[in-house]
Amino acid sequence: MGMKINAQLPLPADLKAEYPLSDKIREIKEKRDREIRDIFTGKSDKFIVITGPCSADNEDSVCEYVNRLAALNEKVKDRLMIIPRIYTNKPRTTGEGYKGMLHQPEPDQEPDLLAGIIAIRKMHTRAISESGLTAADEMLYPENRSYLDDILSYEAVGARSVENQQHRLTASSMDIPVGMKNPTSGDFSVMLNSVMAAQNSHRFIYRGMDVTTDGNDLAHVILRGGVDKYGTCIPNYHYEDLMRLLSMYGEWNLKNPAAIIDANHSNSDKQYKEQIRIVSEVLHSRRYNPDLKQLIKGVMIESYLEEGCQKIDENRVYGKSITDPCLGWEDTERLILKIAEEC
Repeated sequence: MGMKINAQLPLPADLKAEYPLSDKIREIKEKRDREIRDIFTGKSDKFIVITGPCSADNEDSVCEYVNRLAALNEKVKDRLMIIPRIYTNKPRTTGEGYKGMLHQPEPDQEPDLLAGIIAIRKMHTRAISESGLTAADEMLYPENRSYLDDILSYEAVGARSVENQQHRLTASSMDIPVGMKNPTSGDFSVMLNSVMAAQNSHRFIYRGMDVTTDGNDLAHVILRGGVDKYGTCIPNYHYEDLMRLLSMYGEWNLKNPAAIIDANHSNSDKQYKEQIRIVSEVLHSRRYNPDLKQLIKGVMIESYLEEGCQKIDENRVYGKSITDPCLGWEDTERLILKIAEEC
C-alpha cells in the first residue's frame, strides 16, 4: 500500500484519562446541554448564536475571544444561547492548505496529529474552564470526534461531508444537537435525508467495533447557501427559501424540526461584512411569520478578534483568521446585542 504509518495514536479513552475534565466542567456541560436541548425541542424560545473564527488556529486568541463572548453573554443570556464556534478541523476543497489545529497545532509547522489531538482537547477544556461556555466543533473526521465527545455541546456536518454514510451514521450516536449543512449544490433533499439518517438507529463499524446507535432526535439542518454548475453562489436564507424548507419539513416525518442559518460561506459569497445584513433579514423573516420563528432556532456567524483574514507567514496578526475572512469583535458585539433586541 502507498501508505506510511507515522505513529500509533492513543485510544480516546486513554487520552481522556490523561487529560480529564474537572467536575466543574462536567456540571457546566450538563447544564448547557439541557438548555440547548430545550431550545431544539421547543421548551425554550431562546435564540442560538454560534459564533467564532472560521478555524481555531491559536489557543490564546481563541480563548480570549471566547472570554469576551462570556462577558457579552451576561448581557444577553435571558434571550440568547451563545455557543462559541471552536472549529479545529478545516475542510479543504482540493486537499491543499491548512487543515486545522488537529493537523497542525502550529500553522507554520509540519503536521503533528498526536500533538494536534492533545492541543485541541486542551484548548476546548481551557475555553470552558475560563468562560463557562461549552462550544461547537465540526465533525470533519467521524472517528476523531471520540477525542472530544465529552466536551462539545454542538457539532456540525459540513457541505462536503453531509452525503457521507459514516458521517450520517456517526451523527446518529450523538446525544447533542448535530447540524447537517446543505451540500454545495444547495439540494435540500440531500440535507433532509441526512437528518433522517441521523435521527434513526443504525448498526455499523466504528473504530473497529460493531456498534448500534440510539438515533439523535436533535439532528437538524443548517442552510449555508450553494453554488450552481458555473460556481456562482446561490444564497438560501431568503424568506422564500425558509418557507420552502418549512414546507419540506412538514412533508417529512422528522423529529424536532429546526434550522440554523449560516450567514457566511455561500450565503454571503464569503463577503464577511454581509453577515450583518443577512442575520437582520433572517430575524425579520422570523418576526413576520410565527411558523418560521419556531423553525429557525439560530444563526451561525464567522467572527474573530480582528476582521478579515491573512496569510500564514511570520507577520501574522494575533486574532485574525488564517482561513476565511471573519467579522471583527466590534461588529460582532454590536450584532449580538442587536440579535438579542430583535429575536
